[in-house]
Amino acid sequence: MTPPITGLTPNPARNLAPIFIDVAELEAFRLVDLEGLSQEEAGQRMGVSRGTVWRLIQSARRKTALALTEGRPLQIV
Repeated sequence: MTPPITGLTPNPARNLAPIFIDVAELEAFRLVDLEGLSQEEAGQRMGVSRGTVWRLIQSARRKTALALTEGRPLQIV
Protein backbone atom coordinates (compact mmCIF):
# COMPACT_ATOMS: atom_id res chain seq x y z
CA MET A 1 0.00 0.00 0.00
CA THR A 2 1.32 3.42 -0.93
CA PRO A 3 0.90 5.85 1.96
CA PRO A 4 -1.03 9.06 1.25
CA ILE A 5 1.81 11.15 2.73
CA THR A 6 5.61 11.08 2.58
CA GLY A 7 6.29 12.09 6.15
CA LEU A 8 5.36 13.99 9.28
CA THR A 9 6.99 17.13 10.61
CA PRO A 10 6.79 18.16 14.27
CA ASN A 11 5.30 21.49 15.24
CA PRO A 12 7.21 23.59 15.98
CA ALA A 13 9.68 22.33 13.41
CA ARG A 14 13.19 21.86 14.75
CA ASN A 15 16.35 21.36 12.76
CA LEU A 16 16.87 17.73 13.76
CA ALA A 17 17.81 14.79 11.56
CA PRO A 18 14.75 12.91 10.29
CA ILE A 19 13.96 9.32 11.13
CA PHE A 20 13.34 7.17 8.06
CA ILE A 21 10.62 4.52 8.17
CA ASP A 22 10.31 2.02 5.34
CA VAL A 23 6.98 1.47 3.56
CA ALA A 24 7.06 -2.20 4.62
CA GLU A 25 7.53 -1.18 8.27
CA LEU A 26 4.62 1.23 8.00
CA GLU A 27 2.39 -1.39 6.36
CA ALA A 28 3.11 -4.04 9.02
CA PHE A 29 2.52 -1.42 11.73
CA ARG A 30 -0.79 -0.41 10.11
CA LEU A 31 -2.06 -3.96 9.61
CA VAL A 32 -1.30 -5.13 13.15
CA ASP A 33 -1.74 -2.05 15.32
CA LEU A 34 -4.45 -0.21 13.37
CA GLU A 35 -6.37 -2.96 11.56
CA GLY A 36 -6.00 -5.47 14.41
CA LEU A 37 -4.66 -8.34 12.31
CA SER A 38 -2.48 -11.00 13.86
CA GLN A 39 1.15 -11.08 12.78
CA GLU A 40 0.38 -14.27 10.86
CA GLU A 41 -2.51 -12.61 8.99
CA ALA A 42 -0.43 -9.51 8.27
CA GLY A 43 2.37 -11.72 6.93
CA GLN A 44 -0.06 -13.49 4.61
CA ARG A 45 -1.33 -10.14 3.28
CA MET A 46 2.20 -8.85 2.80
CA GLY A 47 3.61 -12.10 1.43
CA VAL A 48 6.24 -12.41 4.18
CA SER A 49 6.77 -14.61 7.23
CA ARG A 50 5.35 -13.88 10.67
CA GLY A 51 8.91 -13.36 11.92
CA THR A 52 9.50 -10.69 9.28
CA VAL A 53 6.28 -8.94 10.30
CA TRP A 54 7.42 -9.02 13.93
CA ARG A 55 10.77 -7.41 13.03
CA LEU A 56 9.07 -4.77 10.86
CA ILE A 57 6.59 -3.87 13.61
CA GLN A 58 9.29 -3.64 16.28
CA SER A 59 11.33 -1.33 14.08
CA ALA A 60 8.31 0.83 13.15
CA ARG A 61 7.23 1.17 16.77
CA ARG A 62 10.72 2.16 17.89
CA LYS A 63 11.13 4.71 15.10
CA THR A 64 7.69 6.21 15.75
CA ALA A 65 8.35 6.47 19.48
CA LEU A 66 11.74 8.05 18.83
CA ALA A 67 10.26 10.63 16.44
CA LEU A 68 7.51 11.52 18.92
CA THR A 69 9.70 11.74 22.01
CA GLU A 70 12.57 13.61 20.34
CA GLY A 71 10.41 15.83 18.12
CA ARG A 72 12.13 14.62 14.96
CA PRO A 73 10.58 14.46 11.49
CA LEU A 74 9.44 11.02 10.35
CA GLN A 75 9.99 10.36 6.65
CA ILE A 76 8.47 7.44 4.76
CA VAL A 77 10.85 5.91 2.23
